[in-house]
Amino acid sequence: MKLFNRSFSAIVLSVAALTAATGVQAQSNYALYSPGASYVGLNVGSSNFSLGNGFGPFASDNRDTVYNIYTGTFFTPNFGVEAGYTNFGKIDRAGGNTKAQGFNLSLVGRAPITQSFNIFGKLGTTYGRTEVLAFPGTGIASGKENGFGVSYGIGAEYSFNPQLSAVLQYDEHKLKFAGDGRDRVNATTVGLRYRF
Repeated sequence: MKLFNRSFSAIVLSVAALTAATGVQAQSNYALYSPGASYVGLNVGSSNFSLGNGFGPFASDNRDTVYNIYTGTFFTPNFGVEAGYTNFGKIDRAGGNTKAQGFNLSLVGRAPITQSFNIFGKLGTTYGRTEVLAFPGTGIASGKENGFGVSYGIGAEYSFNPQLSAVLQYDEHKLKFAGDGRDRVNATTVGLRYRF
């Protein structure tokens, strides 16, 4: 976690420095996402598993490094669709470990604040795949699960130029875990987006 915290801080500082250093104004924010405009992105950050640890003296963790690769396109300057893959990482739990990943499809809505800055929201579904390995007697079931669950998120985007922008976002996903039904896993990430 210490290595991740240093890496995550370095990413945040790099994005902030790049934002402060650039003096280039993007063209009209609406033009950046005109109908048919598409983009790809890569985000990295921290996941948070909202799961119990069961019984016993076992150490537990609920955070790991998360990364998200995605692509999207816009139907109008304000609305579009996005698809992507997220690896939520692996946490120590109940004498074993729990890991999760998922494929997401979301509707995206955005609102420009300035020519270079906009906020956005996402609502969709994630097909999650999870695996739980737990020590017997902890009350935590072991096994693999998969299935669809609701996902949603909010974020902000700053455009350095017509092609490249930085994003900061928070997403929540409802994933199915062995013996637990559906539980929330969220991700706070920063990254870069390239428009084409």
